[in-house]
Amino acid sequence: MRPDDWVERWLPRSWGPYARLCRLDRPVGTWLTLLPCLAALVQAADGWPALWRLFIFSLGALLMRGIGCTINDIFDRDIDQKVERTRFRPLTSGQLTLRNALYFLLGQLLVCALLLFAVNAYSRWLAVLLLPFVVVYPLCKRFTYWPQVVLGIAFNWGMLMAWSDTQNIVPIAAIAMWVGAVLWQVGYDSIYAYVDVRDDKELGLHSTAMRFADKGKQWISGFYIATVLLWLYAGIALHMAWGYYLVLAVIAGHFAWQMRIFDLARPDRNFMLFRANIWVGVLMIIAALGGTLMGN
Repeated sequence: MRPDDWVERWLPRSWGPYARLCRLDRPVGTWLTLLPCLAALVQAADGWPALWRLFIFSLGALLMRGIGCTINDIFDRDIDQKVERTRFRPLTSGQLTLRNALYFLLGQLLVCALLLFAVNAYSRWLAVLLLPFVVVYPLCKRFTYWPQVVLGIAFNWGMLMAWSDTQNIVPIAAIAMWVGAVLWQVGYDSIYAYVDVRDDKELGLHSTAMRFADKGKQWISGFYIATVLLWLYAGIALHMAWGYYLVLAVIAGHFAWQMRIFDLARPDRNFMLFRANIWVGVLMIIAALGGTLMGN
């Protein structure tokens, strides 16, 4: 048992495999899904969003991340047996049967469906459009070097829904923020993908890390630069106050720091850099608050 394994410590033993299937014990992905969405809620509300909307979108981010992980493990249950990092996952190790995993997936989907009654019609249609990306993502690494793009689209979809539910529109500037977040995710998830390059090659899978090869620093730097430029444009188009640009400069500095210490030969460091992107999400929220509240 890991020292930080709260699932093992606090949940009934029969619940543990389900919690791990939806990655409740590994919340980094949930934070990386939620934080950009919260930033978009702040921008769309031009300040503090309604508490009930914060609750609905936070629960939605948690559930959609869990659904994505569940689908991923269902599709990858045979592949995961051959990778040291994943061979103890609930489906692969036999802690859960495929039937129970499918029932659990259906339950998560039903709860998400109930959340749709709490958003407007525009947002419901956007939620329906998201589902194909969530389903197809685990299959992408079998036929394309760019699965991280599909993941970025799915992970950050809540940013679009934040605008559609708050203002019943999704302006061009909001789409620019979203595209920037997608490119940001392609960058940081490529850093993470370098951890698995050796296993992916042996299994015949694909990733941006394999596509970038030894030019990873140049490619990822390009994605990070594009992210900052898109977020800069969005800030200008949304008439953000000066606080937004100050924090955006800090984000740019954080990206520069990542690229300075990024090392293809250091998987342990790369995983640390992947996790460090939680701070970028936090800074996005601070930037949105600075850009809205300082202008009011």
